[in-house]
Amino acid sequence: MRLVGGVLFALLLISVPLVLTGCSDPEPNQFPGYMEAHLVLVGSEQGGRVATLSVDEGDRADKGAPVFTLESEAQEAEVAAAKARVQEADARVADAKAQLQRPGEIEVLEASLNQTQAMLQQSVTTFDRTQKLFDKGWVSKAQLDDAVAQHDRNQAAVKEAERRIAAAKLPNRSGLIDAAAANAEAARHALAEAETNLGKRSIASPAVGTVEEVYFRPGEVVNPGQAVVALLPPGNLKVRFFVQEPVRAELRIGQTVHVSCDGCKGDLSAKISFIARDAEFTPPVIFSREQREKLVFLVEARPEGETAKLTAGQPVTVMLGPEERVVQR
Repeated sequence: MRLVGGVLFALLLISVPLVLTGCSDPEPNQFPGYMEAHLVLVGSEQGGRVATLSVDEGDRADKGAPVFTLESEAQEAEVAAAKARVQEADARVADAKAQLQRPGEIEVLEASLNQTQAMLQQSVTTFDRTQKLFDKGWVSKAQLDDAVAQHDRNQAAVKEAERRIAAAKLPNRSGLIDAAAANAEAARHALAEAETNLGKRSIASPAVGTVEEVYFRPGEVVNPGQAVVALLPPGNLKVRFFVQEPVRAELRIGQTVHVSCDGCKGDLSAKISFIARDAEFTPPVIFSREQREKLVFLVEARPEGETAKLTAGQPVTVMLGPEERVVQR
């Protein structure tokens, strides 16, 4: 389960068991157990530095509520640049549809080509210098990537200017109109992608739940897909306990059992959602001299009603009420 606010959020689950302690067997029809939680790990498809954190451990998060944001200056700049490219592409379509060769148009295009060629030459020089500094370890990989990206953009601009000059010299401008329209469509797709990437910098809660743990705080850097917050939805809690074969034979999926714990109100109940088919030795989380050598079966039950008093890893006692079969052990 993941994420949110456009995220990705893609979501991961972890289980939180607890070691229980005890020195004697429970009463008949009472079984020691513990609460297990499947946490929703909330992260972003993208990496970066955490800019803001809207929740803290113990807070309740509503579905769709802001959880955290990543620094997004670069993505905001990309959106602004993409919008400018859309406007420029639309203007080119309008010019192409004019169907007339305006005086001095080719001279203007050639001047633009000269300018883009100069920018390309400058970016080549910048790239060569940055590459040498990177090889010596004086600049970061991000700075080298920026130099490469700038070079590629200038190179594309030169090719575009050359295409515009060639098209302007053609007697029939229908091909230029089609090309301009295609470029405008591509620019709009690029803008949509840039806006999507910007949206992925703001992460919202994928479900209602309690913030169990915060892994990263503002100023810290996270990798793509790395969890920043662990969220516990109420429906992701379950009771785990172990019974012997005579008791297992009397249990069924959907059956109601009663749950008690220190500090809990007395009317907690849960419905059995899983009964293991295979037996196992009493796990080390259930300590008992008599039980630890016995074969038992794992049973899981989902709590019903108010679960505010139940937490991940909490020791509980599961009881079969009068309406269930009483088994003497």
